[in-house]
Amino acid sequence: MTTQIMTGSLPDTSPPPPVGLLAELTHRCPLRCPYCSNPLALAEQAAELTTADWARVFQEAADLGVLQLHLSGGEPAARHDLVALVRHAAQAGLYTNLITSGVMLDAARITELAEAGLDHVQLSVQDSEPNSADRIAGFPGGHARKLAFARLVTSAGLPFTLNAVVHRQNLDRLDEIVALALELGAKRLEVAHVQYYGWALLNRDHLLPTRAQLDTASDLVAHAQTLHRGRLTIDYVVPDYYATEPKPCMGGWGRQVMVVNPAGRVLPCHAAESLPGLVFDTVRDHSLAHIWTYSEAFLAYRGVAWMRGACQGCPKAEQDWGGCRCQAFALTGDANVTDPACRLSPDHHLLDVAVQRATAPIGNFTYRERAGTKKARG
Repeated sequence: MTTQIMTGSLPDTSPPPPVGLLAELTHRCPLRCPYCSNPLALAEQAAELTTADWARVFQEAADLGVLQLHLSGGEPAARHDLVALVRHAAQAGLYTNLITSGVMLDAARITELAEAGLDHVQLSVQDSEPNSADRIAGFPGGHARKLAFARLVTSAGLPFTLNAVVHRQNLDRLDEIVALALELGAKRLEVAHVQYYGWALLNRDHLLPTRAQLDTASDLVAHAQTLHRGRLTIDYVVPDYYATEPKPCMGGWGRQVMVVNPAGRVLPCHAAESLPGLVFDTVRDHSLAHIWTYSEAFLAYRGVAWMRGACQGCPKAEQDWGGCRCQAFALTGDANVTDPACRLSPDHHLLDVAVQRATAPIGNFTYRERAGTKKARG
């Protein structure tokens, strides 16, 4: 049966095209990270888009004006057609960035990916210390594989970014993580504090850093940015739980980025499915251009008309775009209220409560599991 894709005619007032597309190729992954950005209900392999589906999506993204394609998961290398997908993306003219754990790729496949047109690799690490890294990932031997993979990437001539997700259980080794990035030849290091949705929200009491840890880490990053300027670019993403102003999550809801999940549902952000009452259109039924312009889910919080409370009329409304809807819902049960990260929110105290509760001992993570949540000792 041929799928009929609805396109519609785009109005003169259609929004500017998204800059980036995050393609979650699969939710399959050998790692079990307790802060995984995937939803609690993981998509089954049988529901995943086909190679042909993704090829069409990539071309539609390019036609829409997307410049950057981020191939993610789960672990994108769990798909046997990854090389073909990269080739289709390159042929569509997209800049391709592979976001990977690195544990499923060998030298031969890296060479194939480079020849297919892959532009960049983003490798995630859980810590600088091997035992801690493997414990956090729930994957024995994973850290050693990651280091070997990084060296294969540079040998293949591919530029790469090291992505370190930091939290209370690894933040004290941030200086060693910076040193690791330099040793591996990364040109960019992304130090990203855990964002508390989904699996990370379940593990928040084990992951939230102390104020002292955060202050020390922020000073260290500032020093390292100056010290290694010209050799290593360091991006720094701070946790909202110590903020007084919300960040423009994803550049604003439905403004800069779109996400396609493994089953083809198109989302304004990777956590958007946590919000009740929204129906997310699928690329099986509509074109990306149609969804970007007409989807009720994308229109729900795009712009400022939806705002109420402290957000309504705020002079920074078109800078932070109301902050994060998923965080507002996770903390208050209402996606329409002011993001509690804002000091003007009547719910701002909930962040303090969460920080005070975050005293759980190391270990005892609820690891990411396909069959639902499963308690396991880290």
